[in-house]
Parts: sequence; structure tokens; C-alpha cells
Amino acid sequence: MKMGAKILAVLLLISSFSFGQDITQKIDSIIKDNYQKNPEVGLSVGFIKNNEEFYTAYGNLNAESQTRIDKNSIFEIASITKILTANLIAQAANEGKINVESYIDDFLPKEYILHNNIKNKIRISDLASHQSGLPDIDFAKLIELNPQQPVSNVTEKTLTDIINNCSELKDYGKYRYSTIGYTLLGQILEKVYGKSYDEIFKSKMIAPLRMPHTFTKDFNVKNRTTGHNPNGGMQEFFNWNITASAGLIKSSSSDMVTFLKAVLNKETAIGKAAIVTEKIFYKDEKREMGLGTNIVSDDKNTLYMKTGDSMGQSSIICYNRAENWGIIILLDQRNSKMRQNLLNQIYDNVLK
Repeated sequence: MKMGAKILAVLLLISSFSFGQDITQKIDSIIKDNYQKNPEVGLSVGFIKNNEEFYTAYGNLNAESQTRIDKNSIFEIASITKILTANLIAQAANEGKINVESYIDDFLPKEYILHNNIKNKIRISDLASHQSGLPDIDFAKLIELNPQQPVSNVTEKTLTDIINNCSELKDYGKYRYSTIGYTLLGQILEKVYGKSYDEIFKSKMIAPLRMPHTFTKDFNVKNRTTGHNPNGGMQEFFNWNITASAGLIKSSSSDMVTFLKAVLNKETAIGKAAIVTEKIFYKDEKREMGLGTNIVSDDKNTLYMKTGDSMGQSSIICYNRAENWGIIILLDQRNSKMRQNLLNQIYDNVLK
């Protein structure tokens, strides 16, 4: 019996190794094929399944460098920052500092003076699920003013003017993607913790997860990739400013896999918070939203995902809690169609 148990254990180990190897070979094949067809777009991909990590990457850090992109190369994760900010909000809720269904009025900086028509109307969960009804930042105008650093013209005064001049929530309760909503969430975190968003992020994400390749204000590092606009022109990384909690974190596929590992572990503070964010806070005929995460279901699986697009890079993060896997895809060019197609191919041909 003992010998039989040993043989069974060995067979299970071999089976697990073969299964993992098969998955990674298929993922790498899809990524390699995409790079061969689009050699101007460098990319880094991280995958985790049952706590085992796998990586693949193609391309160079920039046109002048012979250094290859790898799992530690730095990208703009852009709006994937929102899934991190939402997790911080859920951690604050789990710590008893806020209730996600509380109205935002008492948690905003004193500079904001809400109009009587919108007082005690907007909940923290409304901000996090993009249904607050608040007007947003005019990005088209900002891009005209500074195509390399559009958010540089967003200041505290910009935000207070938008909020204080709002007297009606025209589409409250309806989905409308909102950068200003996540900027406010960052300020709410700052108020309840008495620290800057930068300090909160470092203490609750970077430090406990030991993520050496994730950056806030200072990202002038050697292994940073170069961003490219859709036409291939070079694009600067966004500098840190008041909108940081909505999309200014820089990271790598290795560190994002570390984050995914924590998300999939229900015993970690991040994992417990992720479960809070996975509840359905918004639903219509087109989408289901948790806090900072899109919820996509088919007849077999429920996926949680978030995309990110800066002016010069695109990314997507996705995980399946029931099947215990997660994936991060980072591109050094703004190309939302490519990153979505890559995830679709990997899911349909490997993970479904």
C-alpha cells in the first residue's frame, strides 16, 4: 500500500508538471506568433496557476538597446492601477475604517463643497464601480494641451472646480468610466489613513508583497521599457500627480503575478479585500462591475479583469478564482485591440 501511494504521488507530480508545461508552451506559442507578426511591439506576459509562476517576453527595452524585455521590465500599467486602488479601499473597509456603502461627503478633503442637490447621494462603491454621475476630466482637451504629459495639467484646483460646480448627477446609477472617481478614492484613502496615496500604496502593496519592480513617484530605472503611440512614435511615461490612484503605477509582469498570487490566496489581506471587490456593485445588459474589476461570465467560468491604456502602452490583468489562475499582459505600445486579442486567444485555446 505504501509503495502504491508513492507511485501515485509520483504520477500526480509528473501529470502536474506535464500539464503546467503544456499550458506554458501554448501561451508562449501565442505570444511568440504575435511578436513575429508585430516585431515593433515588445511585450511581457506573466501567468500563475495553482501558485506556479510562468513568464514569457519578446522585444527589446527600446530601439537603441540590445537589452531584452523580461519579467522584471517596467511598464505603465495605467488603469490597472484602479484594481489596486479598489483593493486598498476594500482593505480599508475590512479594517473598519470605511463602509463601501457610505456616502463620500464626510471622507472628502475640506476643499470640496458639494452642492445641496448631490449631498448624501454618492457612495464610495459608486465611485469604484463607475456610476457616480460626476462629470469627468476632459482628456481630449488635455491631450491637445500636452500630448506627452496630458495629466500634468490636472491639479487640485482642477478637481475642486469640477466637483464644486457640479449641481446635478445626470446619469447617476449608470455606468460611465470615470478617472475623477478613482482620483477621489485616492483622496478618501489619504483622509482615512492620514498618509499620502504614495505612502499607503507602498505600505500596503509594495512592502508586504515585496515587489521590487513596482514604482510610484520615481521610476527612472534602467529596466524601464519605452512607450509608443499607435503610430509607433515614442511616448513618455506619465509623471506622478494628483490622478495617481486612477492610473499612474508602473510595474512588471513578475510583480503583477505576485499581486495575483495574493489575490488568489483568501488568507492574505489583499486576497480578503479582493473578495470584497468581486461582488456585483453594478449590472446592466452590457456589463457586470465589482469594485475596480469587470466581471465576465460564461457557462463555465467567471473572470475578473481590468485593462489599462496610457498614451504609449497597453495592458490587461485577468484571473479566475475558481480555477486558481491569473494572467498579466503588458505591451510597450498603446494597442488595446492587440492586448484584448491576445487574452482572447489564450483563454479560448488554453484556459477555457
